[in-house]
Amino acid sequence: MSPFICRRIAIAVLVAMGAGLGLPAFAADAPPLVKQINNGNWLPQKEAEQLRDDLYYSNAIQAYIQTLPVLNTIGLRDGSEAAFGAGYNVLPIWKERMDSRAWVPTPNADVIYSMSYLDLKKTGPLVVSAPANVIGMFTDFYQRTITDVGAIGPDRARGGLYLLLPPDYTGQIPQGYFAFKSSTYNVFLFFRTIMKKGENGPDPAPAVALAETTRVYPLFTPEKDIKPMVFPDASGKRVNMMYPTDFAFWTKLKTYVDYEPSSSFDPVTTGVLASVGIVKGQPFNPTDKQKQLLQKAVETAPKMILASRQLGRPDQRNRYYKDRQYENTWAGGTAEWLQDGYFDVAQRAAYFQIAYSTAPAMVMHTLDQGSKYPFTLRDADGNFLNGSSSYRLHLPPNPPARLFWAVTLYNITDGTMPETPQLMPSLNGFNKVKTNDDGSIDLYIGPNKPAEAADTNFLQTVPGRNFLVALRLYGTGTEFFDQSWKPDDVVKLK
Repeated sequence: MSPFICRRIAIAVLVAMGAGLGLPAFAADAPPLVKQINNGNWLPQKEAEQLRDDLYYSNAIQAYIQTLPVLNTIGLRDGSEAAFGAGYNVLPIWKERMDSRAWVPTPNADVIYSMSYLDLKKTGPLVVSAPANVIGMFTDFYQRTITDVGAIGPDRARGGLYLLLPPDYTGQIPQGYFAFKSSTYNVFLFFRTIMKKGENGPDPAPAVALAETTRVYPLFTPEKDIKPMVFPDASGKRVNMMYPTDFAFWTKLKTYVDYEPSSSFDPVTTGVLASVGIVKGQPFNPTDKQKQLLQKAVETAPKMILASRQLGRPDQRNRYYKDRQYENTWAGGTAEWLQDGYFDVAQRAAYFQIAYSTAPAMVMHTLDQGSKYPFTLRDADGNFLNGSSSYRLHLPPNPPARLFWAVTLYNITDGTMPETPQLMPSLNGFNKVKTNDDGSIDLYIGPNKPAEAADTNFLQTVPGRNFLVALRLYGTGTEFFDQSWKPDDVVKLK
């Protein structure tokens, strides 16, 4: 007798027995989820409570990943304002360049930084008079570009008046401005001015003077009431401008959610935040258990992002070259983290763990105007770069950078500069680096200067700590895009 016939007979017997006992007849089979989950019954209380906590923790991980760009900017603002003051008229400038005493994600030590934080809820529409030849941008606090400023922006490097409008602005927009509405009240102003080549290396003075011609003022404030600009010198100051690594991540996030329009978040992120108790206008009162889970999430989520960066993308979209270790931080996508058919949440999180500010000028293939940032975590043999070892980086002649090139070292975990007696782990085309007979350049990297290295060509590392090497090409030329010029891989010295 076939198994199928035996099974049908058994079912018939069971049904008949039930009928004989006066019990209702049930089918012996059940839908898949009924069988999978406790035979269609509620879970045991302790199991249900544990699973609820697991889901809360999982949502907290996602909330961290989704909102890291916001907290990244909040960290920059809070650290800056604590050290240099707040206000639309306060524009800190690193007048002698930024070095490792400034804890900032992947700062560029080879331009003059001007960074400030504008609050359109307090001031209403703001006008920013941008100098000519700035390389800059305005972003909302989610680090979505409002507009590029400079050669890729509407002023086309001529400078001009930018009008920044609050998200709820409904008034008339006057003529004569490059007018943009921000999706958040808080706006990040980020200007970079290019140094000149001096007698003994980069000369920051002209770039500082240019940055100090920036003017910021409320659109509807009479001239007599406008505050004069203040340009604190941020160079040489120890300042922590990093995002929180403790429970303050959540409290700062809640304050931000309450302050900004709900529309500044996409609905999915708003839902994820609500699942951990962060809702605009409502109290944030996590239980003791939830506080533990939130703390655990803020400790574990960064490790998860780091692990993703460490293990790499299976699709290899982040590789700049087929025969080199260098990576593209946007993984072949757009400045808005769009890939072909999806929004690249993981790549965005990987970026904002170690960097800030993304703009079209950084991603587009713009000849002699934009900038490119190939970086490497590994040496030529595919091993992670380690501060205890010594390396050589060979740059072929004529780097395709109309403005300048630079090579900088960073800590892998957060993009800060490794702090050594050298203080500024960066060299650029304005430095008096020793060149080879053919115009190529050999840079040496390690805890101590190798005997064959010139003093001008050495970058110092922290022993026992991994690092990455970033190459910047400002005013990127054709040779970079057609890959007729490629940097050599970093080679470990024997």
